[in-house]
Amino acid sequence: MDPSSDYHFLNQILWRRVKLTLVCGIFEGVLQHVDPNKIVVLKKVKNVETDRSVPGVKMFFGHEIVNVELLDEEEQGAVREKASSVSLNTERNRMDTIKDEDLNVYKPASPAPEAPTTSLLNDLKYSPSEEEEVTYTVVDQFQQKFGAAMLHIKKQSVLSVAAEGANVCRHGKLCWLQVATNSRVYLFDIFLLGSRAFSNGLRMVLEDKRILKVIHDCRWLSDCLFHQYGILLNNVFDTQVADVLQFSMETGGFLPNCISTLQESLIKHLKIAPKHLSFLEERQKRIRENPELWFTRPLSPSLLKILALEATYLLPLRLVLLDEMMSDLTTLVDGYLNIYREGSADWLGGMERTCMELPEELLQLKDFQRQRRERAAKEYRVNAQGLLIRTVLHPKKSMTETAGKEGKFHLFIGCRMQRHCTWHFRPEFLVPDGFDGRAVSRSPCLHDTAIQDGGSGSGLCAETLRLTSLEAQLRPTGESSAASLLARTL
Repeated sequence: MDPSSDYHFLNQILWRRVKLTLVCGIFEGVLQHVDPNKIVVLKKVKNVETDRSVPGVKMFFGHEIVNVELLDEEEQGAVREKASSVSLNTERNRMDTIKDEDLNVYKPASPAPEAPTTSLLNDLKYSPSEEEEVTYTVVDQFQQKFGAAMLHIKKQSVLSVAAEGANVCRHGKLCWLQVATNSRVYLFDIFLLGSRAFSNGLRMVLEDKRILKVIHDCRWLSDCLFHQYGILLNNVFDTQVADVLQFSMETGGFLPNCISTLQESLIKHLKIAPKHLSFLEERQKRIRENPELWFTRPLSPSLLKILALEATYLLPLRLVLLDEMMSDLTTLVDGYLNIYREGSADWLGGMERTCMELPEELLQLKDFQRQRRERAAKEYRVNAQGLLIRTVLHPKKSMTETAGKEGKFHLFIGCRMQRHCTWHFRPEFLVPDGFDGRAVSRSPCLHDTAIQDGGSGSGLCAETLRLTSLEAQLRPTGESSAASLLARTL
């Protein structure tokens, strides 16, 4: 490319579809940005030689471009005729006003006003009639692409963070770090960027106590960041912890027997139908087939979309959880607002401002808790530790379907809080001959794992077995109903 002539011409055909002939390939796409430093950015890119689409946007450098063709020749001629009358300064000013999520590479002369931060969340359809769409930016190199992302992220007060890799903890490998704001999603390729990604800005964001990070189960990422990169993750809203707190409030102080997966949390709190969260099941399936999936480069568009959606849903999930956890406060404050202004003047005149006794309006909280405990006693069973056994949200295939021809199997219980577990035989879970496994359903759990004798962990929680007519034969010693526990505690 000749910087003196081609730069001016390319600015006249912005947002047109072009074909770039490179030293080592041919690409087509929509011309999105031309930089004076001879950088060309295309979106909706297709590799002509392989006929494969390239996700997101792609940058090309002037030294590797041999030729640029406007695919619509008539349009090209019209643009060339007008080229002499277009001011280069006008074009530069126009470029400064375009959103940086579309550009991915730009050099702002001065801080631009923050773009509206509701577009991404408003576009999300929690019960979509078709497959969910999400826009994302893959950050797999530095230069201006990384800088533009960090410029936007550092302006935020709340953002969501997710991570993928191989056994993400101090012993594993972090491959992707997803960061979503209310309007944009960035996928940082840590496998390619390396530790420089953190030293060049991500560390500051992750440790910043003024920026709230929304994460589902922050334990593994926190361990990885601290021991591998020396980063102390700060100011986190963990949706998994919030789910347990909300459950405790909902049941009047009881705790659940297990924590919730992201899929379960989205189903329960955002009311998303399981069929619309198929991307999470697809993720699990792909990881089972290839444990080193996230090392693949380039990563397929379907997997990049999974990465983006994982982070995107965390922001609305936080808002819903906050509303649920603050519901009692809202109710009590409403009572506070009305008690005096709707009361009689005579009664108010006899009140002393120095009275610090607990008002009757706040005593309602005790009634709330009692009513919820009574309702929980009817809806849940309690295990030997006094924890409520959670309701199954999406039952899957019974584990007895793979039990073999012998008709019975043993269950072993282990804790997945440790990556390397010792499995202990639980004789009280011996299933009798002739037992129909289709009568048992259960939900995934991260704490307890039930596995077939001689098999591998399936991630199923033994405590969540929903027992039918054979529950007396399968119930572990010490399990009781919530009603009996409530009677003992009252």
